[in-house]
Amino acid sequence: MSKISEKVEALAKPIVEEAGCELWAVEYVKEAGSWYLRVLIDKEGGVGIADCEAISRRLDPILDEADPIPDSYVFEVGSAGAERELKRPSDFERFIGAEVEVKLYQAVNGKKSLAGTLEAYEDGDITVSGMLLKKEQIAQVKLRVTI
Repeated sequence: MSKISEKVEALAKPIVEEAGCELWAVEYVKEAGSWYLRVLIDKEGGVGIADCEAISRRLDPILDEADPIPDSYVFEVGSAGAERELKRPSDFERFIGAEVEVKLYQAVNGKKSLAGTLEAYEDGDITVSGMLLKKEQIAQVKLRVTI
């Protein structure tokens, strides 16, 4: 996590929690020539536009005052999303039993991605539908919505 993301996370977390939500992630990324600061939130039952707007209105002046980012950027507050990426150990532990999609650095059994049920997590290694994957093999893990 970048220093900017860490600073913004410290400023955002109390505001997000006061609004009855959970801070999922803070992203500071460059896309199409512009910098974006994204505060991604979650809550039981799902995040609505009103949640995003309320947090944005409370956090925007605090960011202006603290000025953690010297350059101009686009500020967004949004839902972590149904198909969010799992990164922290707590993310994996929370979603044991959930459907996931795993992207691999190198093909395993001829495939660079696989989908299945997240069955276990230990020190970065995961078990998906009976297959043990070492953290060195894993490029990305995202929740997978099945209909």
